[in-house]
Amino acid sequence: MKILFVCLGNICRSPIADGIMRHLCKAANLDWEIDSAGTESYHIGEKPHIESQRVCKENGIDISHLHARKFIHSDCAQFDRIYAMSTDVLSEMKLIAGKYWEEDKIQLFLDVEPETKGQSVKDPWYGPPSGYDEVYEVIEKACLAILKKYHTND
Repeated sequence: MKILFVCLGNICRSPIADGIMRHLCKAANLDWEIDSAGTESYHIGEKPHIESQRVCKENGIDISHLHARKFIHSDCAQFDRIYAMSTDVLSEMKLIAGKYWEEDKIQLFLDVEPETKGQSVKDPWYGPPSGYDEVYEVIEKACLAILKKYHTND
């Protein structure tokens, strides 16, 4: 399984999801490929936001090795599942992907659970540090739902 998480700049939401999912996969002894990207090029090459690193570290996850990159159309072929953190990101991904867009493998991240279908993960960039804690909880819950959906204990 290859999973890609996509947000705007790839320094807040998607690296948190990347770190959580890698952590969950390691705990479950899964050899899944996990990555993250952003639709914009504002932060290419930068490490995740300091608050994203903090909240992950407080939860036993180190994301300091990650670096921001831009979502590109070839990601559509490389990954089995691609999750957009928000509706605006999903719209931008469609433009970037163009003819490579695959409706069956690309979806809004919070659509993984019925009660959050159609909702976006709030961008913590614009708020206080506590927003990163809230976002972490939302992302962790959705990552657990993804793991449950695609991991079979065969």
